[in-house]
Amino acid sequence: MPAPFIHDELILGIDEAGRGPILGPMVMACVALRPRKAAGLTRAGVTDSKAFAGPNAHAERQRMIPKILDCADHVAVMVIDVGEIDRRCRDNGLNRLEQERAEYMIHRAPLARRIVCDGERLFRPLQARWPHLEALDKGELKHAAVAAASIVAKVRRDELWGKICRRYAPEFGDELVGAGGGYCNAPTRAFLRAYIRRYKRLPPEARRSWPWDFARDLLGKRFDPWWDVPDDRPQLTLALDAAADETLSTPATTSSPSCSSNRAGSPAPAAAAAHPPAASAATAAPTRSRARDRRAPATS
Repeated sequence: MPAPFIHDELILGIDEAGRGPILGPMVMACVALRPRKAAGLTRAGVTDSKAFAGPNAHAERQRMIPKILDCADHVAVMVIDVGEIDRRCRDNGLNRLEQERAEYMIHRAPLARRIVCDGERLFRPLQARWPHLEALDKGELKHAAVAAASIVAKVRRDELWGKICRRYAPEFGDELVGAGGGYCNAPTRAFLRAYIRRYKRLPPEARRSWPWDFARDLLGKRFDPWWDVPDDRPQLTLALDAAADETLSTPATTSSPSCSSNRAGSPAPAAAAAHPPAASAATAAPTRSRARDRRAPATS
């Protein structure tokens, strides 16, 4: 059997968004580009997603999505649910979780001449399997494929974060819920303290594996953050709304290991009040691939 066809121009970039927040899922994305298309995206303003700042940052990143989809040979998105993050963090396995998801995306992408991943220490172990893989810190600034992946991941993560905000804003207020972006800063801690004060437990979108010292006085000395982390399923199901589907939809979709269920099966503490139904998380990894069709057919 001949060797698989490797496109002599294609560069595959991989990045994530939402690794650090105490609320909400993490999203990983990969984008495959040819050099000429990569240069065009750079001229169009595609860069590290964190370079977009201010009140219009999300809209500016969204504006880049159609350009990325038009230029890319392949785009894929994967959502990693809060429950899976917690289960893996319980065994100090968050880095391995990201590596596994990167491997999954590399296997499903067209075979590229170069693979560039953002995170030197994080993704360097994958070079044993893919010698042409480059694990780089600040990879978004070094190749447009990684920058495009960072934007795709960030847009999807912000869409899902928006759904969490819309769930809680009517009860706790827009400014209290949304100001912190889910990161463990003063606004997010204020929202979480308000939620815990009212419901005597953590919201389902909260990562149990993150430190909760700031709310220990409300949770009590005997608080166990792991008591309701399910063993085999995530806590929430963030189904994409129509706007999100329209933004990142592609001709073909593939199923993702990030799947959907919620905490309904977990017992609540006797003292806890009921809280609103959990928001939902994306379960599919939308993909777009043109280069895949150009692989040489296998023969025996």
